Amino acid sequence: MTLPRTPSFRLDGKRALVTGASSGIGRACTVALAEAGAHVTIAARRIEPLEALVAEMQAADMQAEAMVLDVADIAATQASIDECVKQSGAFDILVNSAGLARHSPASDTTEGDFDAVIDLNIKGAYFLTQAVAKGLMAAGKPGSLINISSQMAKVGGLDRAVYSATKHAVEGFTKSMAIEWGKSGIRVNTICPTFIVTPLTQSTFDRPERRAWIESKIQLGRIGEVEDIMGGVVYLASDASALITGTALMIDGGWTAE
Repeated sequence: MTLPRTPSFRLDGKRALVTGASSGIGRACTVALAEAGAHVTIAARRIEPLEALVAEMQAADMQAEAMVLDVADIAATQASIDECVKQSGAFDILVNSAGLARHSPASDTTEGDFDAVIDLNIKGAYFLTQAVAKGLMAAGKPGSLINISSQMAKVGGLDRAVYSATKHAVEGFTKSMAIEWGKSGIRVNTICPTFIVTPLTQSTFDRPERRAWIESKIQLGRIGEVEDIMGGVVYLASDASALITGTALMIDGGWTAE
């Protein structure tokens, strides 16, 4: 009898695009994919932190390059993806970590804040995923497209009505895209983290009452670190998850188990 073999978690020979890569979860995902052997194009609106990250990664023998990209600028994003595909081929992996949060009580939400969060978290994410998928379909290649969502895609939260709405929407279009593109071998999934310590979340953790609320909800008894996301993104990007599409990987410490 021949023993089954675990599919590989390695990403050698794969091209990956990570947006929102200059800090936090996006930065961690970039390093995780590169550690697994992928050549990673890292994208964000500002070039300076990207160049610093590329230099650090290359010094550690990882393959990386930087690209300035504003995901909320749909036309520019599509043009940039098309040019990258034309020059180097389709991206095998997408990690869409670009996102925006402007938290406030629902009764205080302004139209400007609403539009800004919607434009990036839904519209930008949707059309970026579309652009990468089109490159794969034109090349006749399979791929793994991963949207960084949130546990707030499954529940509500204090001061998070708009943010939660956008993440619920990401889950919806992820499932529909997975259905449409499955026959092309393109998998589309989300990662839903709990509160993770990053520069963007520090202001929340600095409020004792909010930190207490967060800690009371996480059943494992600790706040998340960016390292908690790294294994999950490699798993979804690799052949180890070859039959997984249209679903959410919850990395929430048990928050949504209740």
